[in-house]
Amino acid sequence: MIDPEVILRIAAKGDGVTGHGRHVPQSAPGDRLLADGTLQRGPHHVAAPCRHFGKCGACQLQHCDDQVLAQFVHDRVLHAAQGQGLEPQLVTPPAMSPPRSRRRASLRAINGGGRPLIGFAEAGSHKVVDMRECHVLLPELVAVVDALRGYLARVKGRYSIGIELTRVDQGVDLGLSGFTSEGLDQTESLLDFCRDHALARLTLDHGYGAESFWEPEPVTMTLGGVPVSFPSGAFLQATGHGEAALAGAAREWLAGSTRVADLFAGLGTFALSLAGQTQVLAAEADMAAIGALRMAANRARLPVEALHRDLFRNPLRASEMAGLDGVVLDPPRAGARSQVEQVAASGVGKVVYISCNPSSWARDAVMLKDAGYQLAELRPVGQFRWSTHVELASLFVK
Repeated sequence: MIDPEVILRIAAKGDGVTGHGRHVPQSAPGDRLLADGTLQRGPHHVAAPCRHFGKCGACQLQHCDDQVLAQFVHDRVLHAAQGQGLEPQLVTPPAMSPPRSRRRASLRAINGGGRPLIGFAEAGSHKVVDMRECHVLLPELVAVVDALRGYLARVKGRYSIGIELTRVDQGVDLGLSGFTSEGLDQTESLLDFCRDHALARLTLDHGYGAESFWEPEPVTMTLGGVPVSFPSGAFLQATGHGEAALAGAAREWLAGSTRVADLFAGLGTFALSLAGQTQVLAAEADMAAIGALRMAANRARLPVEALHRDLFRNPLRASEMAGLDGVVLDPPRAGARSQVEQVAASGVGKVVYISCNPSSWARDAVMLKDAGYQLAELRPVGQFRWSTHVELASLFVK
């Protein structure tokens, strides 16, 4: 008989759930809720590695061991599928990115009591946690945060600065919004900061878009073995490990195809990985991203046709997919209902649907099922370690 006060699973937002259905924050499967409301830790409850856990909003599951983390990612994806009547023929073990591997982050800096506070926001709050360590980000990114804290300690007055960090081919790309270097002395000091810490680029956004302040050489991001010009703030998979898992799935599933489409292509994460084995039609609404992909493919002499197109307002029509062997799509979190309708109507043989939101993915996938597609394989991906954010790769076959 199951003890009703034992934590059985982790819910979507990170709380543990007892047999009675009670939600218990920061509990792990196997923990037991005692009569006085305290928690008796079980075998899967571990000490959180980071001092900020419980306050910082970036992580929700540092108290869970690796087995529980992998099970959470697996269950989130599988339950989303089954909730819409989708039964995959195969579900693989989750691909879990390791600690200290995240290569992009959005932080905030404020002047808190005369000293800079830099970090993620507190859980359920806009307050900034002064991040003195991070077990999620690449060490190079944490080092730049530490250096930036020292620089901002010399800046007078109140400020609230948005910070974008990305690990690119040349090093760390730093973007600041809401910050202006005033006067010659501060400008020279900022240049010294860039030079001393070997930044790949520094951009400043005064409300009209990011403008390059420091960029010793053109910044690139290598995707599918091809260096691509990296527009400031462009979308990038959170970890190199996660990118390899997702792109590897698409490449494996579409092997042998002669012509495929990559929809919501971005900078070409999938298009450039596939172009070595097939012709690719890549469509993307972001002008800077699709322009960078076009230039990279042309330089590498890869068979990629890059199309600037808003697939929400003007989806690629079923008739335009005639002659394609497969389609790969990686839409934003809201999904891509209109585009998936057209894909389902096209009858294309294979559909690789990459998603960062199992719920919207499952709703879209019903249209593929109703059109006669079978969910052949489902691959959960845990790029955002210790977070409730889950990704997946899926293969639908007509």
